[in-house]
Amino acid sequence: MRISTQMMYEQNMRGITNSQSTWLAYGEQMSTGKRVNNPSDDPIAASQAVVVSQAQAQNSQYALARTFATQKVSLEENILGQVTTAIQTAQEKIVYAGNGTLSDDDRASLATDLQGLRDQLLNLANSTDGNGRYIFAGYKTESAPFVEDASGTVGYAGGEESITQTVDAARSMVIGHTGNKVFMTATSNAKTEPDGSIESDLFATLDKAIAALNTPLSDADDAAQDDYTAAIDSANRGLSNSLNNVLTVRAELGTQLNELSTLDSSGDDRDLMLTQQMSDLVDVDWNEAISNYTMQQAALQASYKAFSDMQGMSLFQLNK
Repeated sequence: MRISTQMMYEQNMRGITNSQSTWLAYGEQMSTGKRVNNPSDDPIAASQAVVVSQAQAQNSQYALARTFATQKVSLEENILGQVTTAIQTAQEKIVYAGNGTLSDDDRASLATDLQGLRDQLLNLANSTDGNGRYIFAGYKTESAPFVEDASGTVGYAGGEESITQTVDAARSMVIGHTGNKVFMTATSNAKTEPDGSIESDLFATLDKAIAALNTPLSDADDAAQDDYTAAIDSANRGLSNSLNNVLTVRAELGTQLNELSTLDSSGDDRDLMLTQQMSDLVDVDWNEAISNYTMQQAALQASYKAFSDMQGMSLFQLNK
């Protein structure tokens, strides 16, 4: 094999270039803090890092979804807390209305109180969130779920499907109940009427009680008195059914808030685990990187010195 001066220079140049590339690579690791800056640095680690990165992004999306769900569930629970108080106050009024010594004026005053509570409950049933969306309208959030017709009867005009949210890889939950399931539904153990029916419409119950209280009884016969007593008893049963139903929904909301808190803790743990996995795959080992950088720098300087010394030499000089 023939060895020429040009070949010797090219070999030394390649050696210097390779050493310089390696030195710069270590420098890049130290400047970025990453051992893998390009897929070619470690193809296996780079491909695994892509998978971990996707898992991190998904975990972050679920965390954001849980934040939204917690806000929605907390708001609904807060409103239903006010609904509970209003229904309990209405129950107290109805119990007092059963007092046989009340005058027509006393009953009319109770009717006024109940009307105020009924209007308050209707306002709560048409509550909106901070963005103007109706909370108890299901997916029809742009319009009020409860509307009054010309006769004063309240009807439900909202959506029939509760709003659900995926809050983890294998968990979806209701974060927005429809108004008919909250204000117009009874639980399985509801109190029945004498005819076997169940009074579950909160607004209809209050309207019947208000109408009975506004009916004068001072000159009424026994039949009218019996009708009044039956109406008050029915209102008692109806309000009890409505309260139990609201409390059932609130219990569900409380369970969901606890579950969301647990899922948040699990998500935080998962995030730490994924962060550690990513670090193990691509982060630099500082001790190793600094050592390699220093050693490569020394080797590169030696290569520069050798190449500089060779610039004044040729094969003829080596053969002297």
